[in-house]
Amino acid sequence: MPQSQRDVRNRISAVRNIEKITRAMAMVAAARVRRAEQRIEALRPYANAIRRMARQAAAEAGSVPSVPILQERDEVRTVGLLLIAGDRGLAGAFNSNIVRAGVAAGSEHTAAGRRVVYLAAGRRVASSLIFRRLDPTESFIGFTDRPGYADARRIAERLMAAYLDGEVDQVEVFYSGFVSVITQVVRRETLLPLQRATVLESEPSEEPPVGATPQRRVIPEYEPDPAAVLRRLVPDYVEISIYRALLESSASEHGARMTAMRHASDNAGELIQDLTLQMNRARQAEITQEIMEVVAGAEGLR
Repeated sequence: MPQSQRDVRNRISAVRNIEKITRAMAMVAAARVRRAEQRIEALRPYANAIRRMARQAAAEAGSVPSVPILQERDEVRTVGLLLIAGDRGLAGAFNSNIVRAGVAAGSEHTAAGRRVVYLAAGRRVASSLIFRRLDPTESFIGFTDRPGYADARRIAERLMAAYLDGEVDQVEVFYSGFVSVITQVVRRETLLPLQRATVLESEPSEEPPVGATPQRRVIPEYEPDPAAVLRRLVPDYVEISIYRALLESSASEHGARMTAMRHASDNAGELIQDLTLQMNRARQAEITQEIMEVVAGAEGLR
């Protein structure tokens, strides 16, 4: 059934309002992604240094019974998966990519005979896991737009407590790594135990480049001893790693939302053009119909 000129005009008005909203959301996301990118750039050198120091101290200390969090399990029976995404949608496949990666990893561990425990950072992740009947044991929500260090500390304390209490034997983190405004990469990192921690690509390599002249390695001295340093350093390592993942995810979310809203605005513009053409055709059809009625009336009066 062909639409009237009024119906098409109402549709154009509705789509134009949607276009205004999506353009505004794209502008807001563009401003936020820049601030988030600056926070990441400021944190990365410090985070890399903390992670490198923790690995070096653990290697020098060897087995440290006095630091329970460094005790590696003989067998990994339970794995904790922390999935970090957003509290809101309208960001393309940003949230669903993290959920798919986490669920796929959980299926791998389950197939290997391990029990999987899910933890969610972000309202969308928690709701998606519940929908899949994979209820998370803990959900952290309400801060993904602008995460703070206190939020990372709260998550880190929960993960460390789960590891120390024997609830999990290994902790993995899934989040969107920020590469650029239009490029985000799903990352999977092993956080605990420290001996199996993932080395990030952005961390400086301790090995000399191929062909370079080997240099003498400086052996650090720990005061009072490596065990005491690790007792203070490992919690910072976990907190900084979580905080970095939260910032990377926040910047990725804003970048994904900016891209999605720009595409939505472009699609709305194309739809407005199509509807305008349709309205013009409807107007021409109405005019033609009126002319035919006038002609028919004139012929009847003869």
